Amino acid sequence: MGETGRSHPRRWAILAVICSSLLVVVIDVTVLHVAAPAISEDLDPTALQLLWIIDVYPLVAAPLLVTSGVLGDRLGRKRILLAGMVLFGLASIGATFAPTAEALIAARAVLGVAGAMIMPPTMSIIRDVFRDRDERVRAVGIWSAVSAGGAAIGPLIGGFLVEHFWWGAVFLINVPIVLGILPVAIRLLPESRAAEPPPWDGLAMAATVIGILGLAFGLKEGARYGFAEPEVLLSLLVAFGSLAWFTRRQLRAPHPLLDVRLFARRDFTVAVGCVLLSMFGLVGIEFFGAQYLQLVLGLEPLDAALRLLPLMLSTLAGGLLAARVLRWLGTRWTISLGLAGTGIGLVPMLFLGLADQYLLLWPAFLVIGFTLEIALVAANDVIISSVPADEAGQAAAIEETAYELGGGFGVAVLGSILAIVYTNQIESIKGVGGPGIADAEESLSRALEVAARMSDDVAGSLIETAKLAFMSGYHTAIAVSIALVGVSAGIAAVLLRPRRESTQG
Repeated sequence: MGETGRSHPRRWAILAVICSSLLVVVIDVTVLHVAAPAISEDLDPTALQLLWIIDVYPLVAAPLLVTSGVLGDRLGRKRILLAGMVLFGLASIGATFAPTAEALIAARAVLGVAGAMIMPPTMSIIRDVFRDRDERVRAVGIWSAVSAGGAAIGPLIGGFLVEHFWWGAVFLINVPIVLGILPVAIRLLPESRAAEPPPWDGLAMAATVIGILGLAFGLKEGARYGFAEPEVLLSLLVAFGSLAWFTRRQLRAPHPLLDVRLFARRDFTVAVGCVLLSMFGLVGIEFFGAQYLQLVLGLEPLDAALRLLPLMLSTLAGGLLAARVLRWLGTRWTISLGLAGTGIGLVPMLFLGLADQYLLLWPAFLVIGFTLEIALVAANDVIISSVPADEAGQAAAIEETAYELGGGFGVAVLGSILAIVYTNQIESIKGVGGPGIADAEESLSRALEVAARMSDDVAGSLIETAKLAFMSGYHTAIAVSIALVGVSAGIAAVLLRPRRESTQG
């Protein structure tokens, strides 16, 4: 629908419903960060399975975002959003009572499908019901703040639920929320669809899913076991082949599902790259930071979540204040200086040890959360405003895909790096037999389980060795993140054109 016409009379109520739907989805991305140790204790997943439990959600959602957008354009955005909410509730029940790690991975994958069905229609409906540009900018700003705030409070909610109930409660809580939103959404949300939706292309959609999941598997396994392994090489070959075929098909199509020519615009490509690399570097750090607080320092889940509160609050503040910073600095310097500040904020985390050093941690969290969020909001401004209005929907889908892929690949690759360093530093310990050492090499949580069966002297040696090995791997992951964020800041400073006129947040 175009820019002309009157706004919907109940647009602000509709926005509230849309933001409620979005909140459920974004909370589920981070709610498991403090629940991972409890899941490890109950389901006993391997280190690789635990990584899949965390990031199968964004990795499944990412390649389906464009597909969901196309379905919404053709079948109706309200219909796709409501179907996604129903599926989200059902998958949450499956995850709640998952008896094995494999079952939980499958349920999380279905949650990713449902999340991908919910997110694109929310933005499309906002564009439909807010016809006045100033009001629409305010509505998108609220949408962005809810997205940032939901991801930020996820660990706090997860910590409370795990400590007072059990890890399955982080999924079960979705069910009453979905049941509360559905009847209101059915009544309030208007139906809308594109006047000329792109044609259906099932082969192209399948190629994106195969390509992204194959790439994720190849990076995970390659980082852990080496990129010369036959299954790793085959996975990467299939992934790159699928993505190359998809790109060629879209370039030749008169009405492509995804206009890959958007990447010919320098500012657009740089901004998308900054989002991808930044989320790659930071999401994994938050996840493993929660493990550090619980497994190394021995904090309860809620206490660990409260330690992350400065990160959550500063992220929310960054989202709300980004528009002012944009007006002051312009987009290029907001992105580059924001990312540089994020890298600087990560440096103190290189000095964390086995002792509780919260005085070192919370100022770093304040800096990281605020600077990263203003950089990401500024990148959103560049992505959306660097394309014509009729391509803004595809630009937004690409940006959301970059968020999901960056977070998913970050947990996968940084987690594999941490696991390699950890495993290589677990040495033979007097009193611990070969099977015990093999179990301890899987993960720090496994090492703590092995130590619980040992005498005090042997257990003390094993616990100290395992914790030191974990910290060595964590420091390595932080160093990689600093490098990635620093590269992003440099690219933004050099390649982005200076722009001050846009303040959309």
